[in-house]
Amino acid sequence: MQVHMDRIACAGAVSISEKFRPLVGTSISNCAKCKSGFVRIRCSPFSHKSEQIYDLRSYISNSPKSSRSKGRVALVYAKADPGVAMDKKSGNYVVPAAQKAWTYKEYGGAKDVLNLDENVPVPDVKEDQVLVKVCAAALNPVDFKRRQGKFKATDSPLPTVPGYDVAGIVVKVGSKVEGLKEGDEVYGNINEKALENPKQYGSLGEYTAVEEKLLALKPKNLDFAQAASLPLAIETAHEGLERSGFGPGKSILVLGGAGGVGSLVIQLARQVFGASTIGATSSTSKLEFLKSLGADVAIDYTKQSIEDLPEKYDVVYDTVGQCDKAVKAVKEGGIVVVLTGAVVSPGFRFVVTSNGSVLSKLNPYLESGKVKPIIDPKSPFSFSQLVEAFCYLETCRANGKVVISPIP
Repeated sequence: MQVHMDRIACAGAVSISEKFRPLVGTSISNCAKCKSGFVRIRCSPFSHKSEQIYDLRSYISNSPKSSRSKGRVALVYAKADPGVAMDKKSGNYVVPAAQKAWTYKEYGGAKDVLNLDENVPVPDVKEDQVLVKVCAAALNPVDFKRRQGKFKATDSPLPTVPGYDVAGIVVKVGSKVEGLKEGDEVYGNINEKALENPKQYGSLGEYTAVEEKLLALKPKNLDFAQAASLPLAIETAHEGLERSGFGPGKSILVLGGAGGVGSLVIQLARQVFGASTIGATSSTSKLEFLKSLGADVAIDYTKQSIEDLPEKYDVVYDTVGQCDKAVKAVKEGGIVVVLTGAVVSPGFRFVVTSNGSVLSKLNPYLESGKVKPIIDPKSPFSFSQLVEAFCYLETCRANGKVVISPIP
């Protein structure tokens, strides 16, 4: 990443260097005797710390442009370098023919079938797609269920690069792409329908090809790891709330409120949909966490039966597969949203549709901090630790999303 600041006095350059060197963790080149007219800060865009450079904006927000600024400066622009070679004549990124990616050639357990392959073809870009240099990815239950062969009938051909959630930098655009350009920082869920012919080349490699309509510009205040944690989970949370007819003045109970989807259901219900009352269930150790997300009532499912709650709810959002219990906590005429397990009336299940416009709609809530990504404390896992990350996810003990970052 390079951050250029207009006409900085040497004293100011040194001051800024000392302030932000610990933040970015990389070298900072000061202008020698004010000859260069700017300070250049370099750091890897694949480091989650690199995005914190945006903190510079608040540090210098009231600073005028002046060569005699005495440490006050004006930020001109900040841009991440995807680490891909660029052709000097055309100005286009030079994308290799092969990439490093995790693959499986048969269905089975993570330790048995996942392999790190250094010669996987970089996918071709169709006219409505962009090629993304992946900076971070996140894991979802659908990833390991698919790898286990539970959706063989509609799966992509083997070998497969797994992964749905992505955050990265556009390095190539298709002929009919209009809203994105090379260098844009984006995030999204790469599969429009999670279980209907998902892509053969997913997000757990260096490159992935994605339809423009499935992506959104990355919120400026989030790093790549934070952004990668969001797409599938926040789209699922949002679509379930929309389909249930949830809105201002209604109450909701979230089963599994500390999980990747549940934690976002609570936040969206409060900040976006205007919930009157939010109840949420989790284990004893996570009750305060539920309240910090916006839950009014935090319920310890190990001590209190869902069926016997004194209050009934307009909507029960079941993320854990307990529809038989959920229906007993819903008001007459209410709705139960079910993500997994058997469905009992008045419950309904849906398969999320990836949609970049939903992410764009929610970006203001993310950039304002009203809605926050929740990443498991063990994350991020490095790219080489993918098997370990999957094994951890499959224990169902994660508190938030499991993220892979950086991806080389």
